Amino acid sequence: MDFSALGPLIVGAYLIGSISFAVIVSKIFGLPDPRTFGSKNPGATNMLRGGNKQAALITLVGDTAKGMLAVWIALQVVPVGPGQDTALALVALAVFLGHLFPLFFGFQGGKGVATAAGLLFMLCWPVGLASLCAWVGVFWFTRVSSMGALAATLTGPIMGYILLGLSSLWICMVVMATLLLWRHRSNIQKLMTGEEAAFKPRPK
Repeated sequence: MDFSALGPLIVGAYLIGSISFAVIVSKIFGLPDPRTFGSKNPGATNMLRGGNKQAALITLVGDTAKGMLAVWIALQVVPVGPGQDTALALVALAVFLGHLFPLFFGFQGGKGVATAAGLLFMLCWPVGLASLCAWVGVFWFTRVSSMGALAATLTGPIMGYILLGLSSLWICMVVMATLLLWRHRSNIQKLMTGEEAAFKPRPK
């Protein structure tokens, strides 16, 4: 495999990941910077807590799509064959790190759940689907967004190992899951003390 195009792909993926849709959408809608209220996390959940469902939806779609876009571009450039999975894994990690530490926004990024979801669907769609089902199922019963996110985070590497074995794509999933757990460390602490905020119960 010719890795000559891999450097620009990784840099491009990081820059794509650095586009913080929460901050951009907030400016367009004339909303407060999501890094200044609630959890101070520039992500869809905090946008929803801010009360604007449309802004939250656009943020969710944008953060998910940028991960998918970066991997899609890599698939068009990197030829099929030995080394392709490694290249895709590196590109995926680059866009994910861009979301967590965005160059354009003072390296103050989101927690990465939506972007990781988009990446999982592109790297191995059954893993992405399993993680999504875990998030929806846990959130449906608990009404706690972070609980759903943690369930999805743990599901990814488990399903990835079952379907992909000890591969570069699986290692990528493990690294992303580790970073997701680290980004949710405050949520984990609040869950342990019963202080984590929940959304309103489902209507009966």
